[in-house]
Amino acid sequence: MRRQKGRGIKLAASDLLNAADENQKRALAEARRQGAPEGGDGRSSWISPTVIRGTMRTAETALIALSGLALWVAYVDDFSRQSLIYYLPLIAIGAIAVPALFELGGLYTIHALLRGVEQLARVMLGWLTFFAVVTATVFLTKIGVAYSRVWLVAWFVAGLVALTAVRIAASALIKRWNTDGRLDRRAVIVGGGEPAARVIEALRASPDTDITIIGLFDDRNDDRSPPVVAGFPKLGKIDQLVDFARKTRIDLLIVTLPVAAEDRLLEICRKLWVLPVDIRLSAYTQKLRFRPRAYSYIGNIPFLDVFDKPLSGWDHVVKIVEDKIIAALLVVLTAPVMAAVALAVKLESRGPILFKQKRYGFNNELIEVYKFRSMYVDQADQAASRLVTRNDPRVTRVGRIIRKTSLDELPQLFNVLKGDLSLVGPRPHATQAKAAERLYTEVVDGYFARHKVKPGITGWAQINGWRGETDTEEKIERRVEHDLYYIENWSVLFDLYILVRTPFSLLSTKNAY
Repeated sequence: MRRQKGRGIKLAASDLLNAADENQKRALAEARRQGAPEGGDGRSSWISPTVIRGTMRTAETALIALSGLALWVAYVDDFSRQSLIYYLPLIAIGAIAVPALFELGGLYTIHALLRGVEQLARVMLGWLTFFAVVTATVFLTKIGVAYSRVWLVAWFVAGLVALTAVRIAASALIKRWNTDGRLDRRAVIVGGGEPAARVIEALRASPDTDITIIGLFDDRNDDRSPPVVAGFPKLGKIDQLVDFARKTRIDLLIVTLPVAAEDRLLEICRKLWVLPVDIRLSAYTQKLRFRPRAYSYIGNIPFLDVFDKPLSGWDHVVKIVEDKIIAALLVVLTAPVMAAVALAVKLESRGPILFKQKRYGFNNELIEVYKFRSMYVDQADQAASRLVTRNDPRVTRVGRIIRKTSLDELPQLFNVLKGDLSLVGPRPHATQAKAAERLYTEVVDGYFARHKVKPGITGWAQINGWRGETDTEEKIERRVEHDLYYIENWSVLFDLYILVRTPFSLLSTKNAY
């Protein structure tokens, strides 16, 4: 009987564990479904509130200035020096002062922008306040004769209509983003048990956190880390988190482990730093205290910054604008060259002009990269499992020329316009690329950290001589070092410097076959 009873206890425990595993799998699948990136391209769909506020300020500044200028040109029709002295400064003051009044009144917060219609009275009050001050100033200084009363009234009405229209349109758009969850950062808690529960409850009680917690990941399976913490499920172990973040939109990782657990923290950070997300260490439950300015805050909860997502906020916007504008210009400028290369490829050997290859892109997403075909069509290596070497018989005569000069990569400008590539960034590598017969991921620890930004047509490594064949482990190690340096030190000027240097670096064809 004892043996049967013991066996029954073991079976019951096994059933409970299996049930817990099934619940965890279901929770993990649901979290992945809810956080699936739009369009399946792996790019985060979170929209920075900083960008929204800045865009609104810029739009309203432009509307105020343009409405005043348009009416001055259309009605006043006086471009004398005296007219310029009186009208242009007043228009400039209005374009600066009114957004400043809106800022002081809290009209650029996400909360205010979401309630666009309800906030119209405050918008009107700010606009009316400016004109009241203008009217009083004109009257007291006796310069009323310098201004057209029709123009002033028309500017007041036109500006009010424009501001009202943009507020209503912006409110509708921002409400849709809010409904889609694009204004909230999707966060994962790393750690479990009581410390995680205390952080979650503090975030719940903190106002305006813009955080949506979707679950927890923890390696522990004992009483210290139950399957549900403060209402949120444990979705898996730390090793599973990297794969989860590759397939799901994650913006923030909150680590709730104590600072005293130094070895465990270092191990977790070593695994997670390759992800393009913000990583924060909770200081809420820590006994060790630093000076207030050492912390960043979510709501009123203190955190220590461990890693920041590169190219976020305005940097992300600037990078996109830079890519689109310069790539479009380069397509126009290089169109004759691309036409000539396409004709040469077609005339020399049968097969398609373009070669399309799967490579790793942002956040390890597979993208299809375009190149002019440089190999015989029946010897093409889609996975690049065998690197091209000097006098490689698979390469055509035209192929040798365009590979040495990198003309084969000109079609990647269309990848940039499509949004898969950037002009400057770590070069995208083929899935089976090797260095000294070892996959790149086996050679370089943390290799995938170079995928925290979009890959580029050219990069810091390429202009420093680390392009072409990687027949030794040192070559891929140096290339990755340069890629990580670029990610950590990005700026527009850095990009422009690399772009200017790229044509000169192509003169060196030592490693290009």
